[in-house]
Amino acid sequence: MHDDDWDDPEDIPDEDDDDPTIPCPACGQPIFEDSPRCPACGEYLTTGVAATSRPPWVVLTVLVCLALAAWWILGR
Repeated sequence: MHDDDWDDPEDIPDEDDDDPTIPCPACGQPIFEDSPRCPACGEYLTTGVAATSRPPWVVLTVLVCLALAAWWILGR
């Protein structure tokens, strides 16, 4: 079927609906939605919070626990 066969332009199927690609957040190149890494720029794609960042309360809790353990070991 050719595009000329469509009577109404709204009846033409949108090719982007079945497109499983999204733009890379770093370089903008189209990549597959489930790709862990962009093949164009090499950036790793993550969802949500970056893997290297920690909430401040987690860091504070770890520091307090380490300080208590050092005090307990060295205090004896």
